[in-house]
Amino acid sequence: MNKHTVDPNMQHFTRKQALKPSTFLSPVPVVMVTCGSMEKPNIITLAWAGTVNSEPPMLSISVRKSRYSHSLIRERGTFGVNLVSQGLCWETDYCGVKSGRDVDKFKDTGLTCVASPELSIPMIAEAPVHLECKVREVLELGSHDLFIADIAGVQVAEALMDRKGAVDMRKADLVAYNHGEYYSLGKILGFFGYSIAGKDVLKRRKRTRLKEGS
Repeated sequence: MNKHTVDPNMQHFTRKQALKPSTFLSPVPVVMVTCGSMEKPNIITLAWAGTVNSEPPMLSISVRKSRYSHSLIRERGTFGVNLVSQGLCWETDYCGVKSGRDVDKFKDTGLTCVASPELSIPMIAEAPVHLECKVREVLELGSHDLFIADIAGVQVAEALMDRKGAVDMRKADLVAYNHGEYYSLGKILGFFGYSIAGKDVLKRRKRTRLKEGS
């Protein structure tokens, strides 16, 4: 087996300068978190969200204690995570800079509020994927609290399904957040395990992509 050689263009990253500790992790997913009641729903845009466990499925969100949504999630113990497509980028930014104390974000953005089937959480109909979350634990960290939650339900838009019924997340046109800016996801660079995959697997994968026109 041939030894892997690092791209020589990466050498210009080897010289570093030290900065003060900060939240520099990038890129991160940007999500629209829904909370409150169906009668008075709210949306908060977060970039600090992530998967924390597989069995049972769990995720976390980190919310500043001063935010209006913080108290809503604390009180009800539930929230929804709505994934963001490129077509929702403006609405996502608006819901991140406006407070639910002052405005009705559903009304201002024109987004449609729907109840989730398992926990009756307000959700955004136009989002490609919904995750219903039930708070398991709250960790007080300082400026933010970390809400660790069980994923009680997942709803995926039928438009993301292929002919075999599998979910094709490429069709979701998801958005990432990178150091203060929103980005569309770029071209596929590989797949999980491609660094050790055999030639037959790589060829089969390439044929599939060519057939699908990607």
